[in-house]
Amino acid sequence: MKNDRHNQSRVGQPSYNVLPTDIDGVDSLAELALDMRWSWNHATDSIWRQLDPALWELTHNPWTVLQTVSRDQVARLLADAAFREDVDGLVRTRRQAIESPAWFQQAHAGSPLTSVAYFSMEFMLSEALPIYSGGLGNVAGDQLKAASDLGVPVVGVGLLYQQGYFRQVIDRNGEQQALFPYNDPGQLPITPLRRPNGEWLRLEIALPGYSVWLRAWHVQVGRAKLYLLDSNDVANFPAHRGITSELYGGGPELRLKQELLLGIGGWRLLAALGHHPEICHLNEGHAAFAVLERARCFMEESGQPFEVALAVTRAGNLFTTHTAVSAGFDRFAPELIEHYLRGYAEQKLGTKLHDLLALGRENPNDSSEPFNMANLAVRGSGAVNGVSRLRGEVSRRIFLPLFPHWPEEEVPIGHVTNGVHTPSWDSAAADNLWTEACGKDRWLVVTEPSEQQMRRVSSARLWRFRTAASESLVEYIRDRVPRQLVASGASIEVVEEARHLLDPSRLTLGFARRFATYKRPNLLLHDPERLVRLLTQPERPVQLVLAGKAHPADQAGQALIKQWTQFIRRPEVRRHVVFLCDYDMLLTEHLVQGVDVWINTPRRPWEASGTSGMKVLVNGGINLSELDGWWAEAFTPEVGWALGDGQEHGDDPTWDAVEAEALYDLLEGQVIPEFYHRDAGGVPTAWVARMRESMARLTPRFSTNRAVREYAERYYVSAASTYRERAADKGAKGAELAAWRRALDQQWGTLRFGKVNVTTDGEQHAFEVEVYLGGLDLEAVRVELYADGVKDVAPVRREMKRVRPLERSPDGGLYRAVVSAVRPPADYTPRAIPRHAGIALPLEDAHITWQR
Repeated sequence: MKNDRHNQSRVGQPSYNVLPTDIDGVDSLAELALDMRWSWNHATDSIWRQLDPALWELTHNPWTVLQTVSRDQVARLLADAAFREDVDGLVRTRRQAIESPAWFQQAHAGSPLTSVAYFSMEFMLSEALPIYSGGLGNVAGDQLKAASDLGVPVVGVGLLYQQGYFRQVIDRNGEQQALFPYNDPGQLPITPLRRPNGEWLRLEIALPGYSVWLRAWHVQVGRAKLYLLDSNDVANFPAHRGITSELYGGGPELRLKQELLLGIGGWRLLAALGHHPEICHLNEGHAAFAVLERARCFMEESGQPFEVALAVTRAGNLFTTHTAVSAGFDRFAPELIEHYLRGYAEQKLGTKLHDLLALGRENPNDSSEPFNMANLAVRGSGAVNGVSRLRGEVSRRIFLPLFPHWPEEEVPIGHVTNGVHTPSWDSAAADNLWTEACGKDRWLVVTEPSEQQMRRVSSARLWRFRTAASESLVEYIRDRVPRQLVASGASIEVVEEARHLLDPSRLTLGFARRFATYKRPNLLLHDPERLVRLLTQPERPVQLVLAGKAHPADQAGQALIKQWTQFIRRPEVRRHVVFLCDYDMLLTEHLVQGVDVWINTPRRPWEASGTSGMKVLVNGGINLSELDGWWAEAFTPEVGWALGDGQEHGDDPTWDAVEAEALYDLLEGQVIPEFYHRDAGGVPTAWVARMRESMARLTPRFSTNRAVREYAERYYVSAASTYRERAADKGAKGAELAAWRRALDQQWGTLRFGKVNVTTDGEQHAFEVEVYLGGLDLEAVRVELYADGVKDVAPVRREMKRVRPLERSPDGGLYRAVVSAVRPPADYTPRAIPRHAGIALPLEDAHITWQR
C-alpha cells in the first residue's frame, strides 16, 4: 500500500476540513455534525439553526453549516453558557445512546452474530449525502438507521459518487433537464478513513493492464458505520478517476467496473479494517462480486480451494432481490467478463473462467449467454428473499430456471416486507402526537405502539394535527415553486402567482416517484377533461402535488413528465396542480408529511415494495394504491382504498383504461365525498376514522423496526451460526460438503424408480415404490411423496420410509408412505432429493428425480 504523506499535515483531518479547533467546544460540535443520527433525531436542529438559520433551512447539513459559519459566530455562541450546556448535554446523550445496550444486545445476548456487512449501490441517509437515486437507497438507508436504533451490528458498504444521481430542472418548455453538480467531499458529513499513523486508507484494485486506487471514507450513523469507496484519487489515470462519478450513469463497461469496485473493493476494505463479518447482506445483485472476494479471502486464510471456500462462505451470504422482471438485472457480455475477470478467476480463485461464468448463467454450457449478477448472488448465497410477499412470489417465478424440475413453490426465495424508518419520515407534529399516545421511545423497544393506544386519540385532536400538516405543506410549496420557476426562466408574473398556490383547506393528493412507464404516473391523465372537472368542483375542490425524475436515458419517462407540465399550464388547472422538480429526500419528507392521500399506480406485479406509501402512515396520510407490493399485504377497506383486481394484466393499454376509470370513480365516489363530509364541529369523522385505523394498524407493521428485527431473527443469527460451523477447523465442514456434492454430481444419474403400488383403505392412500440408488449412499437420498398445493393449501411433502431391501438388487429398496384420501392418488408423485444435515435445498444443491 502506498504512503500518502501529503495528507498528514493535520492528523485525522484532510486539509479541506479546517475548523477553528482553538475554540473550546468546536470538537463537540464536530462530533454532533458528523454523526448522521441528526437526520432522524432532531434534538440538535436548534444548534445548527442558531449558527446559521438560512443555510440550515437550505441544506439541512450540519457539517456544511459548521464549516461555513464564521469563527466569530462559533466563538460567540460557544461562549454563551446556555448554548454550551445544550451542546455538552447533546454530546453526553449521543455517547450514552451508542454505549447503552439496545434490543439486539438484550434479546440475543451471546449470539454468534458479531457483524453484518450490508452492501448496496446506494444509501439514502439524508439530502446532505446525495449518493442515492430512489427506492433501493431508501431501503438501505432506513435499514442502517434501524440497525443503529436496535443495536443490530450492521456495517454499510457503498460507493461515494462525485456527482451522485442527477439533479433535475424543468425548463420553460416543460422538459426535464439533467444537471450533475459536483459533490465536494469537504462539504459532506464524511471523514477519510485513516490508519493509526495518519495515512489515508487507500486500496489498490488490479484491473486488466492497470490499477485503480480507491479512497476510503467513513460515515457515522448512530451506532452503525457506513464505509464508502471512491476512485477520484490523484494517483489514478483521469478516466479511472471517473469510475465512481455517477450513480447509474454510463454504459455496461462502466457499470461493471463500479460493481467490481463495490464488491471486491468493499470486501477488501473490511479486511483492511480488521472486520470479519459473519453475514454479507447483498441489497440487490450489484455487489455480488463480494461473493467471490469473500471466498478468495477464505481460500487465503484456510488454504482451501475455491469450491470449498464458496461452500463455507455462502452460508453467511444473504441476497435480497427487489427486481420485478428478469430483464431488470444487470447482465454483462461474456467478452466483458472475460476481459475483466479471467485473470482474477485463474490467478486469485484458481478456477476456470468457464466455471466462473457458469455461476452467472442459467445454462452453464451456453457460451453466448450473458453473465447475470443476480444469478451469481443466488448461487453464492445461503438464503434469498424478496422485499414483499408478492415480490417473493414473482422472484420464485423469475429464478425458476436455476432450479430445473423443482416446483415453483419450492424455489428457495422467501420474503421480508420492507418498512420505513419512521423517525426519519415523521414530522415534528407527528412525533408529538405519537409521543402523547405511545411514549417517546416507542420505536426503540420490543413492544411497539399498540393499536389501541392510537385508537384512543380523539378525532378532534387528529384533525387539528392534519390541518396543521396541510398548512405546512402549502407554505413549503409556496416558498419552493417560485425559486424553481425562476430557474426555468419563467416570467415575473408567473413567479409571483406561484407565491399564492394551493389552499390548505382543500383535499391534497400526492404522487411522487420515479417516472417510468411501468409506474403509470400518467394514469390520472387518461381523461384530462374528467380530471379537470374532478379538480375544479366549486364545492369540493381538489389539488394535486407531483414530483419525480425520469432517468436521463429514459425518453419515455421524460415524455410523461412533459405531459404533466403541459397539462399544469392550462389556466383552469394552474392553481390546482403543481409539479415540484428535483425530487430528493428533503422534498419527500415535506410531501409525505403533508398530503392527505398518497396515490400509487404501478402495473402489478412490477412494484418491488413501494416504501413511499409507507412514509405517509405515521403522518396520517391515507393510501390509494394498486394492489401491488406492500399494499397487497396491507390493504383492508378500513385503512385506505385499493385499485385493481389483484391480478396481472401486463402492459395492456385496455386494462390501463379500465383502471384509469376506476381511479376516477374512486376519487369522485368515495375519497372526495368522505373528505368533505363534516360533522357539526367541522371534522370529517369517517375520514378521520380511516386515518386513525391506518396509523394504528399499519405504522408499526411497515416500519424498519419490524423489518430489521425480522432479518436478524430469521436470517442473520442462524446464518452466522451455520457459517461459523462450516468455517471451523479451516473449513473442514465445507470440504466435506464439497466432496458430498461432487459425489452427487457423479452418481445422481444412476438413481431410478421402479414399480409403484397404491392401495386405498377407507380414508388413506398407501403408496409403495421401488427405488434403485445406483452408486448413491443410502443416507444421501430422501424419498418423498409430493402433491402440488391447491388454492390456499400448501403442497404436501411426506417422507417415504424404506421398509425393506429389494431381492436380487443390492442398491434397491421399497419405500412406503401413507397420506389422506381427501385427494385422489393421481395428485401424488414419488420423488427423490438429496439429504444432508445443515444444507439448504434446493439452493445449495438442486438435484431432483421424479417417478413420473
